[in-house]
Amino acid sequence: MTRIPLLLQEAAPVAQGGDTAWLLVSTALVLLMVPGLACFYGGLVRGRAVLNTMLMSLASLAVMSVVWIAFGYSVAFSPGSAWIGGLQWVGMQGVGAAPNPVYSANVPHLLFAAFQMMFAGITVALISGAVVERMRFAAFTLFALLWGTLVYLPLAHWVWADGGWLRTLGALDFAGGTVVHISAGVSALLLAKLMGPRHDVGRTALLPHNVPMTLLGTGLLWFGWFGFNAGSALAADGVAANAAVTTHTAAAAATLTWVLVEFVRTRHATAVGAATGAVAGLVAITPAAGFVTPLAAIAIGALGATCSYAAIQWRPRTRIDDALDVFACHGVAGIAGAVLTGVFATTRVNAAGVDGLLAAGNARLVGVQLVAVLATVAFVCVATPLILALVKLVVPARVTLADELAGIDGVEHQEEGYHGASLADFAGPAVTLGQRVVLPASEVYGAVPDAAPGV
Repeated sequence: MTRIPLLLQEAAPVAQGGDTAWLLVSTALVLLMVPGLACFYGGLVRGRAVLNTMLMSLASLAVMSVVWIAFGYSVAFSPGSAWIGGLQWVGMQGVGAAPNPVYSANVPHLLFAAFQMMFAGITVALISGAVVERMRFAAFTLFALLWGTLVYLPLAHWVWADGGWLRTLGALDFAGGTVVHISAGVSALLLAKLMGPRHDVGRTALLPHNVPMTLLGTGLLWFGWFGFNAGSALAADGVAANAAVTTHTAAAAATLTWVLVEFVRTRHATAVGAATGAVAGLVAITPAAGFVTPLAAIAIGALGATCSYAAIQWRPRTRIDDALDVFACHGVAGIAGAVLTGVFATTRVNAAGVDGLLAAGNARLVGVQLVAVLATVAFVCVATPLILALVKLVVPARVTLADELAGIDGVEHQEEGYHGASLADFAGPAVTLGQRVVLPASEVYGAVPDAAPGV
C-alpha cells in the first residue's frame, strides 16, 4: 500500500491547553449561574414558596443534562437539515477528546458539548420564575423535559448549528439572545397567562421575602455570565477578552440606568430594582458581547434596561401574573439586545462577525436580526401552549386553591424553608404581634400597590 507523504497529509486539529482550560472554567461558571438564578428567584418570592422556587431551577438543570447526553446534543448540533439535527451523536457516540473543527478546532468536542449543555439547563430554569407559587413541581418538571426537547433543541440548531437556517441567513447571536433569553421570556409570558394569576394578585402586595438572597443571586449571575458570554468565544483570545469587558460594562450601565430612572420616578433607589437592572443589562448584551465594542455595550445595557423597566411598569396593568417578570427582563431585554446587535456589530471586534448599521450602513443585518427575533417568538408562541396541553394530559398543572393558600413548599415537598419562622415569613405582608395577626390596610381595603419589579 502506498503511503501518503507526511507533509501532504492534512493535520488533524489538536486541542490547545489554554483554550481548553478557559472553556472548562467557563462551563463551570455557567453551571454556577443555576444556583445563582435559584437564589435570585428564591429571594423574590414569599417564604412559603422559596424551596419550590429554587428547586425548579435545579430540576431544570438535571432534566436537561440527562436529555443532552441521551439525544439533545445530537439533535441540536449534529449534521441534519436546516431545521433539526440528526442522530449521529446520540448517547455522545463519536463525541470525545478530539476537537470538532466545525465548532471549535481548539478544544475537545466533548467539552464543547458540555459547555452547551449548561446553556440548555439554565434556559429552561428561567421560565420557572413566571409560575412560582402555583405550578405543581411534577408538572413543571415534565414541562421542562418537553419544552427543552421540542423548543430549545430546534432553536439551538437554527441559530448555532452548521447548516441551521438562521445561521445560514446570517443572524448573529454570540451567546444566546434568541436561543436562551427571548425563547424563555416569551414562553414564560405565555405560560403565566395560561396558568392564570395567583389567588391574591391585586388583593395584597406580593413582596420579596429575602432581598439579600436576591442580591447574592445577582452577584453569582453577574460572575457566572463571564463564562456565559466570554466562554462563547471558545478560545482564550481577544474576542473572549472583548466579550468579558462588554458583559461587565453593559451590566454596570444597566444598573445605573435602572437606579436613575427609579430615583427620578419615585425618589427611591431600591435593591431589587438595581439587581433587576443588572440582569437586564446582562441579558441585553448576550447576543452582542463578541461583536460590539465596550462603548457600544454601554448603550446596549442602558437601552435594554430602559425597555425592561417600561415593560415591568406595563405588566401590572394586565391580568398576566408573570410573577418575577421573566418576560420583561429576559424577553424584552433579549429582543432589544438582538436588534441592537445589528446596529452596533463591527468586524473590528470580531472578523467572523458582520459590520452592522453604524459601522457600514448595513441595514440588512438589522433586518436579519428582526427575522431571527420574529421566528423565535412565533415558534415559541405555537409550541408553548401545545406543550402545556400535553402536560395536563399527564398530571394536573396547578395546585388547588387550598394548597396554594397553605403554601406550595409544604404541600409539594413536605418541607419548609425556615423552621420556626413567623407567619409573616410565609404569608407575605401580614405582621405577627404576639398571638395576633394584623393585616396591612392594603389587604383589608383591597388597595392595589405597584408591583415590585423582579426578574
